[in-house]
Amino acid sequence: MPKAPALEYEVGNRSVRLSSPDKIYFPERGYTKQDVFEYYLAVSEPMLRYMHDRPTMLQRFPDGLDGEMFFQKRVPARGVPDWITTAEIKFPSGRKADELCPKEPAALLWAAQMGTIVYHPWPVRAPATENPDELRIDLDPQPGTDFADAVKVAGLARTVLADAGLVGFPKTSGGRGIHIYVRIKPDWPFVEARRAAIAFARELERRDPKLITTAWWKEERGEQVFIDYNQMARDRTIAAPYSLRANPRATVSTPVTWDELTQVEPNDFDLRTVPARLAEVGDLYGGMDDVRHDLGTLLEWWDRDERDRKLGEMPYPPDYPKMPGEPMRVQPSRAKGSSSEDD
Repeated sequence: MPKAPALEYEVGNRSVRLSSPDKIYFPERGYTKQDVFEYYLAVSEPMLRYMHDRPTMLQRFPDGLDGEMFFQKRVPARGVPDWITTAEIKFPSGRKADELCPKEPAALLWAAQMGTIVYHPWPVRAPATENPDELRIDLDPQPGTDFADAVKVAGLARTVLADAGLVGFPKTSGGRGIHIYVRIKPDWPFVEARRAAIAFARELERRDPKLITTAWWKEERGEQVFIDYNQMARDRTIAAPYSLRANPRATVSTPVTWDELTQVEPNDFDLRTVPARLAEVGDLYGGMDDVRHDLGTLLEWWDRDERDRKLGEMPYPPDYPKMPGEPMRVQPSRAKGSSSEDD
């Protein structure tokens, strides 16, 4: 069968070429590269409103879900349109990279042409790439729990946020989890923003310790919803609002209202349904930038926990260098084994 000819799309004042439009990207649903491209064209306005000036890692599948996947953290030095903009970011190792930093819808579509299915923006905006401008709360159901459990935790999280003087904006993760975003002032570096996330997670856990856990090691979590505080660590990203997810159903990480959370399922939102939903309800993240919140209360909670409960730092991800004040980065079961041998 002959290959379908390339197509040209006018995106803003740019012309973006789409090659191999009939290539199958989601085999189970039969969605093609053109379907993915036109999905991102349909949601480009609200997606760019959120992603504007955010360094973004691209999760690419040039041959669709059944082909090779890789994460692109650097924009190539050659073969890139001169209107593609980048921002320099620094990894935990100290190395640096120029990542895609979209300023116009065509940048999102250029990435889609390159086989991007999932967009992973940093919680910063250029040029202030050392200071997060949003607090990200990741509710991650562990085996034995599901989306309904995450919904219960989200309701409690909303109350704890209010107690800290913060307003959160929820979205589905595209899987079983829920993400909550809080717009904050870019006044704190990553270490302080992560401590605010830890303080929030600990307070949330105290409200319902049977359902909620902050345990970093999986062996200690049990059938609970994990609050992944390390999503606020440098170089940790989650799927953008309106981003597709790399699963057979082509679900979408979709902004929802707090009231909707109890009425929806993750599979309600996918490549076909989200553009129609957006036309009906509008961009539920449209007002997120209206107020930039202060992390002061959460950092006071951190100080309180450290002073009164002797709770300090928690483990960083395994690829990080050893961080100041961090506890021993080893699984508890292995640590106990080492201790008994020493005895």
